[in-house]
Amino acid sequence: MIEIKNLHVSVQGKEILKGISLSINAGEVHAIMGPNGTGKSTLSNVIAGREGYEITQGSVTFAGQDLLAMEPDARARAGVFLAFQYPVEIPGVSTSAFLKTAINAKRRAEGLKEIDAMEFLKLVKAKTKALGIADDMIKRPLNVGFSGGEKKRAEVLQMTLLEPKFAVLDETDSGLDIDALKVVSDGVNALRGPERAFLVITHYQRLLNYIVPDHVHVMTGGRIVASGGRELALELEANGYAKYMAAA
Repeated sequence: MIEIKNLHVSVQGKEILKGISLSINAGEVHAIMGPNGTGKSTLSNVIAGREGYEITQGSVTFAGQDLLAMEPDARARAGVFLAFQYPVEIPGVSTSAFLKTAINAKRRAEGLKEIDAMEFLKLVKAKTKALGIADDMIKRPLNVGFSGGEKKRAEVLQMTLLEPKFAVLDETDSGLDIDALKVVSDGVNALRGPERAFLVITHYQRLLNYIVPDHVHVMTGGRIVASGGRELALELEANGYAKYMAAA
């Protein structure tokens, strides 16, 4: 589904990613773990198309398309979703209006009829109930005054409504209590299937107790220095990153 080959990325002249290669097939969940400042969030932002990153070498292919040649909104319509580490607040835009606009943009891109207000409310009510999200949350301005857990719940709601083909979770477990962590995990696990893939970026093995990955990768110094199964995450939790940082 997504193929990253020898990706080199610089920010303000400083090289951050130094030759990332990663292949994620449909139906798979990959986890990237690593210490702060190693390039994990840079990778997620480059996949999503955020400005300010200079791709100096390499390629990213998504479902046969050159992802790096696509605008961020085109990537989203094609099925790429990024759950931010720190979701932004958008004053004046209700969560429900944001969600309805996003859903209809995706439906138009797929050649489908836009969803009407009644269909939208019925759909959102079913999703919020399944995720244990309070009904009044979607009436509030997007992320404005939301707690950390509420912001992450709102993003999981977006993800379940948009049903992306490829979702990147960038340290989405940061600062979450156990209840919010379970909401995030339940949302991801409900979407797992043969037609969809996930990249989970995290510092801690805790999240991977709930979202069990097929593959785990260690990133240090802007490179993937080790790959393995779930047991690799358990090793990192027990022993830390010291030996991998030395290797990098």
